Amino acid sequence: MRDRAGKLPSGLALWLLLALIVLIAIYVAVQRISLPGASEAEITPLQGGISVEAGSEEDFMVNVGRRVFFAEGSAALDETALMTLDRQVEWLGKYPQWKVKLQGSADDPGDPQAQTALSQKRAEAVRDYLVAKGIARERLLAKGYGRDKIGTDCPEIECQSQNRRVITNLQETPEF
Repeated sequence: MRDRAGKLPSGLALWLLLALIVLIAIYVAVQRISLPGASEAEITPLQGGISVEAGSEEDFMVNVGRRVFFAEGSAALDETALMTLDRQVEWLGKYPQWKVKLQGSADDPGDPQAQTALSQKRAEAVRDYLVAKGIARERLLAKGYGRDKIGTDCPEIECQSQNRRVITNLQETPEF
C-alpha cells in the first residue's frame, strides 16, 4: 500500500481522512441522542458519552464544581472562587429543593482552635456570598472543621493548599 518512500498514495490518504470525518460525525450524532423517556432538559451530557440527570448531585459535582480554595491564613474569596460560586448560585437557583452544607477546612499554621476558627470563617464567607447573590440563608449551613476533614495530611505546600477549602455538599434531608 505504501510507495518506496513509505508514504500512502494520496488517493488512499484522502479516503482514510474522509472515513475518519464520517466516524467523528457519527460519534457526535450519537452523543446528542437522549435516553428513552427523558427530555433533553433532564439529561446533561458529559465527556465520554456518559449522561447524568440534570439537577442531580452528580450534575452539580461534574458541571458546577463544589470546591472553593483559599490562600494560606485567609478567608477571602479570589476570582477563581467567585467564578465557581457564581455557577453554584445559578444551579442552586434552578434547583431550590437542595439544601447545602458548607464544610470549611484549614491546613494552615496555628493551633487547632485557630484552624477551626479559620475554617469557620471560610465556610461563612462562602455562605455570605451565596446569600448576597440570592440563595436563601435557610438553605445553607456553614460549618468549620479545622483539620478534621482535610483531604490529605502532608507537609508539602502544594498538598496543604488543597486542604484550604470549602466543600459545598448538597443535602436532600439536611441534618442542620
